[in-house]
This record gives sequence, structure tokens and C-alpha cells, in this order.
Amino acid sequence: MSSSANRYRRPEHSEIKHKNMRFLITDRPNDTNVERYVDDLAKHNAGVVVRVCEPTYNVDKLEQKGIKVIDAAFPDGQTPPPEVREQWFHLLKEQFRHNPNTCVAIHCVAGLGRAPVMVALALMELGMSYEEAVELIRSKRRGALNSKQLEFLERYRPKNRLKSRNSPCNIM
Repeated sequence: MSSSANRYRRPEHSEIKHKNMRFLITDRPNDTNVERYVDDLAKHNAGVVVRVCEPTYNVDKLEQKGIKVIDAAFPDGQTPPPEVREQWFHLLKEQFRHNPNTCVAIHCVAGLGRAPVMVALALMELGMSYEEAVELIRSKRRGALNSKQLEFLERYRPKNRLKSRNSPCNIM
């Protein structure tokens, strides 16, 4: 592969695991590679894809394979507004409660900003520190998270949204 091709290559899909939750951070598929994308999601047992960028591909092939697509877009380079965060936490609780072996896929355009910030929030709600969450994500997605997103995560205070109310253990 030429050096110019390497320079523009997007990162591979990145599975992030913590406690009993698994996330798959990806870049955005397009109509020409969506079949390969569906195959990759199946390999990771992902039954839902959260799209935090603008819709630019047809979701029919995903839905035909039983993969639900959830739109939760917010502006590129920004942090998720409260309603998007609440939707995310609610979705995670439902997904992992009903299918503990699932993997939740999430993507933005390149998989380096909006999707990683959402996964970092989930990791922090599961008990990870800001530094641990960022380090784990960046170990899998080099260059993830811009300075505005890092500042937001540093100030973010988890409220144990992904833990069961009845016990100190996870909802799984």
C-alpha cells in the first residue's frame, strides 16, 4: 500500500469492553460498503447502531439483518447535549438488560470524536475515571477526542446511570 493510501486510511472498528458492556466504535459506512459493515456488526453481535452524525446511507440492509439504527446526531466536534446523553444511557440500559451478550455499535463520520465521547460517558457511568476512559479509547482509536470533548469529559460527573438501583453491581 502506498504511503498516500496509508495516510488517508481510517481506523479499524474498535471494540471497547468494560465490565459486561461492549461497544463498537466505527467510522460511517456508505451505500457501497454497507454490506461489509453489516457483516462486521454481526461478527461483534451488534443488534443496534447509534448514528451520532447526519444520515448519509440507507439503513435497509441493516434493518433486514435485524440491526436497529438509532439516530442521535449532534454537531461535529461538539459534545452531546443532555437529551442525546439521556437517550444513550436509556438505550444502553435496555440493550444490556435484555441481551447481556450484545455489543452496541456507534459511529460518527470518522469514529474519532462524537462516537468516542459517547462511549467515554458510558465508561465513566460504569465507574471508570475520566483518565482511564480516555486512555482506553485512545489505545484503540489513536487521535480520538478533541480538546473541547476532553474538557467536557474532565468536568463530567457520572450519576451511576448504568448501575442497578437495587445493588452496587451492573444491571447485567
